[in-house]
Amino acid sequence: MGDLVLDVTKDGQPGRTTFALKALLPLAVGAVLAVMPTPSGLAPKAWYFFSLFSAVVTGLVIEPIPAAAVGFLGVSAAAALGMVDASPAKSIAWALGGFSNQTVWLIFAAFMFALGYEKTGLGRRIGLSMVRALGSRTLGLGYAIALTDLILAPFMPSNTARSGGTIYPIIQHIPGLYNSEPGETARRIGSYIMWTALATTTVTSSMFITSMAPNLLGVELVKKTVGIEISWLKWFIGFLPAAAILIIAVPALVYLIYPPEIRVSPEVPKWAREELMQMGKMSIKEIVMATLAIVALMLWIFGQNIMNATTVALVVISLMIVTGIVDWNDIMNNTKAWTVLAWFATLVALADGLAIVGFTAWVGKGSATLLSGISPTVVMVFMVAVYFACHYMFASTTAHTTAMLPVFLSAGAAVPGMNVSVLSLLLLHSLGIMGILTPYATGPSPVYFGSGYIGRRDFWKLGLIFGIIFLAVFLIVNTPYLLLLKE
Repeated sequence: MGDLVLDVTKDGQPGRTTFALKALLPLAVGAVLAVMPTPSGLAPKAWYFFSLFSAVVTGLVIEPIPAAAVGFLGVSAAAALGMVDASPAKSIAWALGGFSNQTVWLIFAAFMFALGYEKTGLGRRIGLSMVRALGSRTLGLGYAIALTDLILAPFMPSNTARSGGTIYPIIQHIPGLYNSEPGETARRIGSYIMWTALATTTVTSSMFITSMAPNLLGVELVKKTVGIEISWLKWFIGFLPAAAILIIAVPALVYLIYPPEIRVSPEVPKWAREELMQMGKMSIKEIVMATLAIVALMLWIFGQNIMNATTVALVVISLMIVTGIVDWNDIMNNTKAWTVLAWFATLVALADGLAIVGFTAWVGKGSATLLSGISPTVVMVFMVAVYFACHYMFASTTAHTTAMLPVFLSAGAAVPGMNVSVLSLLLLHSLGIMGILTPYATGPSPVYFGSGYIGRRDFWKLGLIFGIIFLAVFLIVNTPYLLLLKE
């Protein structure tokens, strides 16, 4: 924490001034809203809670302190001030309610799955095997990257860990085999590889409920806001048509829109083969990890009436400990997983607070008045497009989900004739693919932007082009599909 109280240094490192500005902005946002007149039809208590919520969201966006700490401070303040319930006992019960939420623990458990992939080396072996099999041509290499991400996605809820931490360390070695380096030679093969990896991970992040942590948060917010439960299978089937088109099309689209200069890559399979030889034969722990992952996936898809999804994850973690894939110290030392648990537990509580105090119902009522007389399907498509485009303002999908999903859900649910279940799925499914828009839109984006293979102008231009393509395919294909599915 000492770095935060230093003055700004000559090398541009943030110091006292930067921290003070970042710390004051969320407080200023909350204070300005709190002193404004309470809107008509809304209780003062609800407006004060919304002011606090807005301060927390601002803090999540600019992060004067770690995001998890921002959420923790917000929940603590709301509980201390009795903003959700005047009863001290009920107030603390609300504040801690997120820590008993099964979805929050499923997020935590999925991080343990990712740890198992990392410790056993299974994730690296899968990636190298795909590259060896398909990497003799540059287009085939693009499909090897996409397939690797697709295989890992159901079990790794952090696309940063999956793409930035597992796939990127493998593919970063490939451009050098062809003297493709950041700068003048980037377009030989490096630029194609890096953009394909980012584009495919945004698609896979939308494909599975467990492929990105904000997906699970969004599912919980849908349940609390409009009372609709979305299972692993319901999510997957709901996105399947657009997913099939995009996962197949992306490597070829990148090949056409941002083509590599080198079209044949015979050195890549040879390199992957050598790396696999160094790894040796598949270990017992890798086999056990793969078996446990497959069993978990099967139970998530087909075992809904046998075992709760979170229970499945906890049982698998227990078996990972028993079989020595991970030990208890690995779990305790995984600070990222525990941080995410605390962060999401507080965000679930804060979002739930908006509903309890009546704010989301007020938004829904007002929106219904404004949107009356317009076709519910038109409203639905428009809302999803606006929700998608708003991600330009966010450097965190979690912050975007927390701030905007309950509001959009409430507004849509109040429109007469609106199919709320379809709207919920469309909003949720857009969370992953919106990560293509900017260099800060999702966790892996800074990794690939920082690689130097994609220039700033190219990154923004490609983000816009692929963002339009992704949104158009998604809405044109999935909207009628889901509406027909629900009839």
